[in-house]
Amino acid sequence: MIRELTIAARSGGDPDANPRLRLAIAKAKEANMPGDTMKKAVQRGTGELPGVMYEEFQLEGYGPGGTAVLLEITSDNRNRTVAEIRSLLTKNHGNMSEAGAVAWQFQKKGLVAIEKGKVEEDTLLSLALDAGAEDVKVGEKSYEVLTTPHDFETVKKALVDAKIDTALAEITFIPQNTIHLDEKSAEQMLKLMEILDEHDDVQKVHANFDIPDEVMEKVAATAAG
Repeated sequence: MIRELTIAARSGGDPDANPRLRLAIAKAKEANMPGDTMKKAVQRGTGELPGVMYEEFQLEGYGPGGTAVLLEITSDNRNRTVAEIRSLLTKNHGNMSEAGAVAWQFQKKGLVAIEKGKVEEDTLLSLALDAGAEDVKVGEKSYEVLTTPHDFETVKKALVDAKIDTALAEITFIPQNTIHLDEKSAEQMLKLMEILDEHDDVQKVHANFDIPDEVMEKVAATAAG
């Protein structure tokens, strides 16, 4: 989170004029990050304070069952990070791929998740679509408002102005298609996701797998027993 503040601040230290920094600050506040820590992270990004220079890039690969994996990375040493991620994939039934081999299977979107009960469906549909949202998906427990990256801030502001509480608001990569995993591949993929997520340089892990409910129940039973 500190890295994201620093990187976002490279485009300017004024959150009113920098949507990415504004979002990073909001997330830092939600995580109860001290104000002084946030300020120093921003100042490192603007150059007001010395600090480590981070590079942003993506890594692509495949996981168990042919799952496409897209990683968002921030690192102060690209070669080291690439080698470490390649090793993690190889040791966990996956492999690194060339740039572009996987990314085309994902679309960059703005995503705002809202718990059901926070707003009526018709009200949300009308408000979100009028503000420029592409779609509103209705799940069992929540709504997902999808936008283009360009319209994300506008749609999010419309929801905030309407005093609608959001459970999640971010720019993310959404798979265009999903792969259904069997029990063995599901266990391996969940383990790989956890391992990748724990790596300090990995900011986000995106993958195009789906685990059917009956398979998830078996995986959970195996883990518990």
